[in-house]
Amino acid sequence: MNNPTLRAGLIGLGRMGRHHARVLRSLKGAELVGALDPHGDRYRAADGIPVVADLDALLQLGLDYAVLACPTLLHEPLGTALAAAGIPTLIEKPLAGDPASARRLVQAFHTAVVPAAVGYIERFNPALIALRQRLEAGQLGDVFSIASRRTGPYPVRITDVGVIHDLATHDLDLTAWITNTRYTSVAARTAHRSGRPHEDLLAALGQLTDGTITHHQVNWISPLKERTTVVTGDHGILVADTLTADLTYWANGSTRTQWEALTAFRGVTEGDVTRYAIPKREPLIAEHEAFRDMLLGHSRRTATLHDGLHAVLVANAALQASRTGTTAAVPAPEHFHHP
Repeated sequence: MNNPTLRAGLIGLGRMGRHHARVLRSLKGAELVGALDPHGDRYRAADGIPVVADLDALLQLGLDYAVLACPTLLHEPLGTALAAAGIPTLIEKPLAGDPASARRLVQAFHTAVVPAAVGYIERFNPALIALRQRLEAGQLGDVFSIASRRTGPYPVRITDVGVIHDLATHDLDLTAWITNTRYTSVAARTAHRSGRPHEDLLAALGQLTDGTITHHQVNWISPLKERTTVVTGDHGILVADTLTADLTYWANGSTRTQWEALTAFRGVTEGDVTRYAIPKREPLIAEHEAFRDMLLGHSRRTATLHDGLHAVLVANAALQASRTGTTAAVPAPEHFHHP
């Protein structure tokens, strides 16, 4: 029996929305039947497809699901309206710009019993998928720390949130995802260097429930574009470069005596370096396939609204910590509204 073709609607045809349109137009098992953008289709991403100016007009096209790729501050009003209309929705990250809006979004989809997910594309990066699999297999043993760098020039598509919610939530989400844990606290410093109302540089130090220390360096004021995640453990480090989708393993050397290996940890020496060959697919295509498959009942590999809420809570804690010069606690899961 063939799966049905799902009728998809896209909200937002901006710099990110145009990529969603490209993928949706070629996605097997789905058909992009309409788009919503009050500014029209300036990138001509929806040629031949109806482009409407309001949500009611989009809903009249008969949607099976929607992709929400509009500015972050519109996620709550449009998302809650989609939930009330019974439309499953893939929401571009971050889930919302503040915890209260994020909680209301989670509650809206939960109350309506409507599936939804958050578009954390790094979960579909081949290098991070391979890294997570190797951590689960115990390749590093106990993990000590996770450090990430996400830097580059200012993305002109962003006007309504700062670097924490736009970029750092990628690292906050992927760190929780690859370790299958969550943040308990975070300390942070931010800088405003470009004259915009929001922060454009973040240095954050966090801790996970298992004691792992995290460090995130994020900015959009650098001419050098970096996207790296470094995980350090008992047996060495794994380095994921998500720009190139490469994963490298730096093993600890084996010069310690057997007695030293069986007693206290004495430090490490340099060992072999292995660069893994990884099949490389476009992460956005994999993200759309995962959401489509979830709607068809085949899998649940997407970032849930619960995951998206956690990332917003950690981001908010980082903002508060930067303003107060203190370490901020991240609310525990029992404070969440589960989807």
